[in-house]
Amino acid sequence: MTKVVCPGSFDPVTNGHLDIFRRASALFDEVVVAVLVNESKKGLFDLDRRVELLREAVADLDNVVVDTFGGLLVDYCAGNGISAIIKGLRASTDFDYELPMAHMNHHLTEVETVFLATATENSFVSSSLVKEVAKHGGDVAALVPPHVLKALNEAYSRT
Repeated sequence: MTKVVCPGSFDPVTNGHLDIFRRASALFDEVVVAVLVNESKKGLFDLDRRVELLREAVADLDNVVVDTFGGLLVDYCAGNGISAIIKGLRASTDFDYELPMAHMNHHLTEVETVFLATATENSFVSSSLVKEVAKHGGDVAALVPPHVLKALNEAYSRT
């Protein structure tokens, strides 16, 4: 059984993330969407809310589970029988950022990193950009699942 992890902060989960999860779920037996616990970073949504939003977003994907982790991703992989890391790439800048991490992860534990090119329609979508636009009242309905849009509107007091 091939078990892989797709790590991130997912603050919030976007349609770009969901595209990567769906495509990875077709390629591997089990996909773990692992939310990074970073106590020093204050996100819009707390960890429990991000996990809740993710679980709802992937509820239709039988082989996708949501978990959390702290510390080194490779330690999480080793402790959970995970053989590869899945990363979505939007542009060459993502590759430039992710490649050294992939090399380090492989150096530490020989875990492989698999890069999936983001679908063209999601190539500009990031959680940071979605939050910035939503914060100022812009329309992000096409960029996130409906339940995430509702959560964003609530977070920015526009229900």
